[in-house]
Amino acid sequence: MYRRTTRSIEVTVTPTYLEDRSIPSDERYVWAYEVRIHNHGERTVQLRARHWRITDAFGRVEEVHGPGVVGEEPVLRPGEFFKYTSTSGFLPTPSGIMVGSYDMETETGERFAVEIPAFSLDSPYQERRLH
Repeated sequence: MYRRTTRSIEVTVTPTYLEDRSIPSDERYVWAYEVRIHNHGERTVQLRARHWRITDAFGRVEEVHGPGVVGEEPVLRPGEFFKYTSTSGFLPTPSGIMVGSYDMETETGERFAVEIPAFSLDSPYQERRLH
């Protein structure tokens, strides 16, 4: 589990390798990740957009931008949380890393970025080396 808090908004991510959706012989690897966004602050916020940076084991980067998450722009009142599960899409390597941010908006229209913690994408096909 990976956790990060920005301005009282806590983001927790738990990645899981999806063996049944991956095809290692074709260099296609997939992970699911569960995200929990918890508003520990005193103001209501709404998640407006997401930005992901996905880096494979060779350092190639893919950026993903879009409105909301899983088709929603959830409103989080103080003490509330929103949980969702999504997938990484196919990576051509058996490991990688994801990191990103959410664009949040307060009731007064103030926008700010909430950091999503960097999390590791590891599969059983990843070559492990000791340095």
